[in-house]
Amino acid sequence: MAETPTYDRYWRIRVRLSDRFGQRCRVLARGTMNSAQIEFEDGTRHIVSRNAFRKVR
Repeated sequence: MAETPTYDRYWRIRVRLSDRFGQRCRVLARGTMNSAQIEFEDGTRHIVSRNAFRKVR
């Protein structure tokens, strides 16, 4: 049985990817130099700074 992906983070930067502000995302991979690959609920993926998203409370 396949697990449904958990989108437990949200995008918090208005300057970069401003149309994504407040949208939920999930971390696919963490890289060096404080980078991460994230995926939004619609399936788009980006390489971003790990300071650009936060965990949903």
